[in-house]
Amino acid sequence: MAVDIVNQPGSKVADNTVERRLRRFLLIIVELLCLGTMAELVLAKHYKETDQLIPFALCIVGFSSVLMVQFRPGRRTIWVMRIIMAMLVLGSLLGGYLHLSTNYAFAKDIRPNSTATDALLTALSGTAPLLAPGILALADILALAATYYLPRWLRSTLSNVLQLQPRTFPSAHLGK
Repeated sequence: MAVDIVNQPGSKVADNTVERRLRRFLLIIVELLCLGTMAELVLAKHYKETDQLIPFALCIVGFSSVLMVQFRPGRRTIWVMRIIMAMLVLGSLLGGYLHLSTNYAFAKDIRPNSTATDALLTALSGTAPLLAPGILALADILALAATYYLPRWLRSTLSNVLQLQPRTFPSAHLGK
């Protein structure tokens, strides 16, 4: 009776398959987070002012960059996605600041004689949710995790990660 060493847990092939699936899953989650965030922003009517359109733009660009990595995998597309994901983190921080400052201004308008500490504590639980912009940072972390430390066997043929059609490379890339 032959033993199937290739599919045994801990074998290199089984580990590579799990890694590919996990990376693909993380990229799909990032796409769903971007789409879900845009749907939530529309439902919350988060488009009344110009600065409220920033998360829409960030989600569209983030979603597009992940699609680019999935369908045109390569070093350049991964680095472009990583740079765009850094923009999402900055947008997330900006959104947190804008939400907090809006809540703080509202708290000071309602109680003009309150101390800064009291207004800040009120602002932390105000109507503009402080952690809502953090979803963009979460998408960034997941996208970075999906592309973190690509092993040597994966660098030259990134399409293996996403189980796309194999590319043909010149013989120089095959180690000859």
